[in-house]
Amino acid sequence: MSIFYSIIAFLGGLSMFLYGMRVMGDGLKSSSGGAMKNALAKVTGKPVMGFILGMLVACIIQSSTATIVITVGLVGAGFLTFHQSIGIVLGANVGTAITAQIIRLMDVSSGTDSPLYFFKADNLAPLALTIGITLIMFVGTSRARNAGSIACGFGILFMGLIYMSNVVSGYGEALSGLLTAFQNNYPLGFLAGVLVTCVVQSSSAVVGIIQSIASSIGVSFNAVFAVIIGVNIGDCLTTYLVSRIGAKPNQRRTAMVHVIYNVFAALLCILLVVIGRTTGLINDELWTMTLNSGGVANIHGCFRLIPAVALLPLTSLFEKIACTIVKDEPVNAEDQSAIAALDALDERFFDTPAIALSQVESVVLEMSDIALHNYDACVRQMYEYDPKRTQRINERENLLDSMTDAANKYIVSLSPHVISESDTRMQNALLKALICYERIGDLAVNISEEIELIHASNYQFSPNAMAELRIAFDAIYEILDITTRAYKTKDAALAAQVEPLEEVIDDLIEDMNARHVYRMVNQLCDAVNGIYYQAILTNIEHISDKCSDIAVYILEDTNPDIFGKEHSYVHELHHSNNKEYMQAYQRDYDKYFSALNAVSVTDRVPEQERPDYGEKTVSRSRPGVKLRSSRRKNESPDKQ
Repeated sequence: MSIFYSIIAFLGGLSMFLYGMRVMGDGLKSSSGGAMKNALAKVTGKPVMGFILGMLVACIIQSSTATIVITVGLVGAGFLTFHQSIGIVLGANVGTAITAQIIRLMDVSSGTDSPLYFFKADNLAPLALTIGITLIMFVGTSRARNAGSIACGFGILFMGLIYMSNVVSGYGEALSGLLTAFQNNYPLGFLAGVLVTCVVQSSSAVVGIIQSIASSIGVSFNAVFAVIIGVNIGDCLTTYLVSRIGAKPNQRRTAMVHVIYNVFAALLCILLVVIGRTTGLINDELWTMTLNSGGVANIHGCFRLIPAVALLPLTSLFEKIACTIVKDEPVNAEDQSAIAALDALDERFFDTPAIALSQVESVVLEMSDIALHNYDACVRQMYEYDPKRTQRINERENLLDSMTDAANKYIVSLSPHVISESDTRMQNALLKALICYERIGDLAVNISEEIELIHASNYQFSPNAMAELRIAFDAIYEILDITTRAYKTKDAALAAQVEPLEEVIDDLIEDMNARHVYRMVNQLCDAVNGIYYQAILTNIEHISDKCSDIAVYILEDTNPDIFGKEHSYVHELHHSNNKEYMQAYQRDYDKYFSALNAVSVTDRVPEQERPDYGEKTVSRSRPGVKLRSSRRKNESPDKQ
C-alpha cells in the first residue's frame, strides 16, 4: 500500500506543478497578451526576426504550445502570412526551454549566510505564494491580480516540484533501474518521452519531472538524452493536434512546420550525439556523468537552441515540405474570383490612391455578387430545403466577413495617402458600400437561420403565408438587382429607382405583418409560426434599407450636396413633389400590391380591421398614390 500512496503523492505533486504552470502562464498572458499579439502581428518576413520574436514570446508565457497556437490564429486572421509564421515557430521551440532553467533553482544549496540561500526552492515557493495571495486579496487592481497570479503560479509550481522530489527520493533505486533501462535501449527512451509528453501535453512538465528525479537521485546523460529528444517530438505532436482543429490550409501548414522542424531537429541531435561518441568529443566520463536539475536543463536547452540556429536557413525548405503535405482545399469559381480580388489589394498602389481605391472597388463588386447569391440561396431554402445549401450559405458568409475585414484594413492603411477631394469621397463611399453588402449578407444568413429553425421544428406556414412571402422575396430580388446594376455602372438614373421601391417594400411588409397578425388572432396560424414569419419579414425589410443606403451613396457622385446629409435627403424626397419619384412609387406599388391582393382572400385582413399606417393620398400625382408621412428614414435602427 505504501507504493500506492506514494503514487498518489507523486501525482498530487505533478498536479500542483501543472496547475502552477497554468496559473503562471495565464497571469503572464493576461498582463502581456495585447502587446504579445501586436508584436507577433508586426513581425516582418525575415525568418531571423520571427525567430527572435517567437523566442521572446515563448519565454514570457513559458509555453511553446500557446505561442504557436496564437501564431496559427494570427495566420488564420490574416495578420500573419504562412511564410512569416515559420521563424516564430522555430523561435518558440527555443523560448520554452526557459522553464527548465527556472526549475534548476532547486539545485541551489547554500548556507543561511549565503545570498544564494534566498534562491532555494524551499524559500522561493512560500515567499512567492505569500506575495501572490497578498496582491490578489488585498490590492485588488487588475495589474495586481495578474502579478499575484504569476507569483502564486510560480510558488505552486515549485511546491509541486518539491513534493515530487520528496516522493522520488524514497524510490531512488527503482527509478535508477528504470533510467538505466533507457541507457541500453534508446528507442524505448525516445518513445517514452513522446508518449508521456502527449499524455501530459507539456514538454516543460515532463522535463520538470526529469529534473525533480535528477535533483533527488541524479540521472546520467546517456539515460535521458533520448527521452528529452522524444519529449520535443511529443510536444510538437500535441501542438499540431490542437492547432489544426477547424483550421484553414495555411494554419495547418504552420502547425505542420512545427512537426517538420522538430523531426529535423531530433535527427540533427541524434546525429550530433553519434558524431560526438564516434569522435570522442563525448567521452565515457561525459556519457555516464551524473546530472542534477541544472544539467538536465542545459541538455534540454542545447537540444532546443543548437538545431534551431542550425536549421534556421532551411525555412524555405520547411515551407515547401509543408505546402506539399497540406494541399489547398478545392475552391469554386465564386471563391476564386473573390480571392483574386483580395490578392490585388497591394500596398504598392498606395502611392497612386486612385488605383488602390479601384482595387477596393473590385472587392466590393465581388461582395455584391456574393451577397446576392446568398440571398438567392436562402430563398431557395424556404421552398426547396437542402442541408448542403446551408453549408454553402455559411461559407459565403465567412468569405464576406473576410473580404470586409481585408478591404476595411486596406482602406484605413491607405488613408494617409488620400489627399484629393474626389479620392476622399470615393474612399468614404467604398467604406459605406462594403459595410452595406456585408450587412446584406448577414441578413440573408439571418433568414436562412430562421428557415433552419422552422425545418428543425417541423413547422409549416400556411399556403397564403408562403405565397405572400414569395411576393416580398421577389421585391427584394428586384431591388437588389437594380442596386447592384446601379453600383456597377454608377448609373444615377438607375439608383433613383431604388428609393421608391424601398418605400413600397416597407408598405408591403407592414401590410403582410398585419395579415399575419390577423391569421394568428383568428387561429389560422399559431404564435410560433408568427414569430418566425415576422422575423423573416424584418430581415427582408432591412435588406431593402441597405439597398436604399447604397443607392444614396451612388447619387452623391452626381449631387455632392447629399454627402453627410443622407437622412435629410431621403426625408425631403419622401415629402417632395418629385414627379418621377411618385410615378415610380405608384408603379411599384401597383405591381406588388396587385400580386398581394391576388392571394386567396380566406385569411385577408378585412378593410375595417387594417391598422392606420399614417398614409396620405397625394393628389399632386396620379390618384391613389400614397406616401407615408409619419415614417422617418432614421427611425430604423438598422439604418444607422
